[in-house]
Amino acid sequence: MRREVIYMGERVSVIGAGSWGTALSVHLANMGYQIGLWVYEQEVIDTIIKDKENKQYLPGVRIPEGIEPTNDIKEAVEGASLVVFAVPSHLVRMMARRAAPYIKSNQVLVNVAKGFEIESLKRLSQVIDEEIPYRDLVVLSGPSHAEEVGRNIPTALVCASNSKVAAEKVQDIFMGPSLRVYTNPDIVGVETGGALKNIIALAAGISDGLGYGDNTKAALMTRGIAEIARLGEAMGASPLTFAGLTGIGDLIVTCTSMHSRNRRAGIMIGQGKSLEETLSSIGMVVEGVKTCKAAYLLAKELGIEMPITSKLYTILFEGKDPDKAVKELMLRDKTYEIEEIVEDIQANWL
Repeated sequence: MRREVIYMGERVSVIGAGSWGTALSVHLANMGYQIGLWVYEQEVIDTIIKDKENKQYLPGVRIPEGIEPTNDIKEAVEGASLVVFAVPSHLVRMMARRAAPYIKSNQVLVNVAKGFEIESLKRLSQVIDEEIPYRDLVVLSGPSHAEEVGRNIPTALVCASNSKVAAEKVQDIFMGPSLRVYTNPDIVGVETGGALKNIIALAAGISDGLGYGDNTKAALMTRGIAEIARLGEAMGASPLTFAGLTGIGDLIVTCTSMHSRNRRAGIMIGQGKSLEETLSSIGMVVEGVKTCKAAYLLAKELGIEMPITSKLYTILFEGKDPDKAVKELMLRDKTYEIEEIVEDIQANWL
C-alpha cells in the first residue's frame, strides 16, 4: 500500500515563468508548497512582486503567497526537492547546463516542456539527462492548458519515469483537488505523444483557417494519432500510451481549443498569413513548428510514413499552398484503414 505523504511547506523549484511554468507554480503554491521560480525577464519579476500577476504570460491569474521569483538560478533550485524544467524546447539544454552545478543528488528533475531538440532529434528528457546525469528524472505531460490549470479547473496529467519511486513522488506533490496525476512507466510514449500532438494541432488549425468543417478535423485527428503512434512505437514507446491522456487526450484538447497556440497559429496560416507573421502575432513559442521539422527528419531516418506531418512540413518550410496540400492528402493512394492497423501490429508485435 502506498504511504500517504503530506508535503506542505516543502520547496519546489520551477525553471521558467512562461504560461505553463507560472500555472504550475500557482497550483503548487495553492497546495502549500514554497516555490523558487526562475524568471528570465526582470519586468516579469517586478510585476509578480508588485501586482501579484504575470501579466505577460498568464494574465488574470493571481500569484499567491509562497512564490519567490528570481533570476538567480542557484537561488531558485537551492533546497528544492523537485526541480521542474518549464522552458521552451530549444532552451532546455542551456537551462539544464546552467542549473547543473547547483543540482543535488537527492533532487528529482521534472520536465514539463513538450518537443524535441531540433539539432540532435533527441527527446527532452534525454537532453536533460546528458547535462545532469545520474539523477531521477520524471516527465509530466497531458491535456492541460495553463490558463485553466492556473484557475483550478479540473485537469488530469501523467508522469512517467524509469524510477517508480520518483514518479510517485511527483504524483504525490502535484496531485490535488483540481489536478489528478496518473503514473506510467512508458517515458518514451508519454514524451513523444505530448510533443507530436502539436503537429496535428497545427494541421487542424490550418483546416479551420481554410474554412473546412468538423469532418475534416475528425479525419486529421484520427489519422494524426495513427501517425503519432507509428513514430512513437518506432522510437520504443508502447502503443497503449497513445490511447491515453498524453495521446488522444492531449490531441483532443490541443486541436479543439482556442487556448492552443498551435491551433491558433494554424488558423492564421490557413487564412494566408506567412509563418513569420504568424509567429510574431502569437508572441509566444509555437512548439509544433520546430516539432514538425524534428518529426519529419525522424520519420525519414526511421523509415516511417507520416503523410500529415510531411504535408505540414511543406507548408511551413517550403511555402506550399495549404489548400493544395490538403487535396494531395485526400488523393493519396487508396488503402483500407484496417489493413494499416494490421500492418502496424505485424511490424511491432508479431
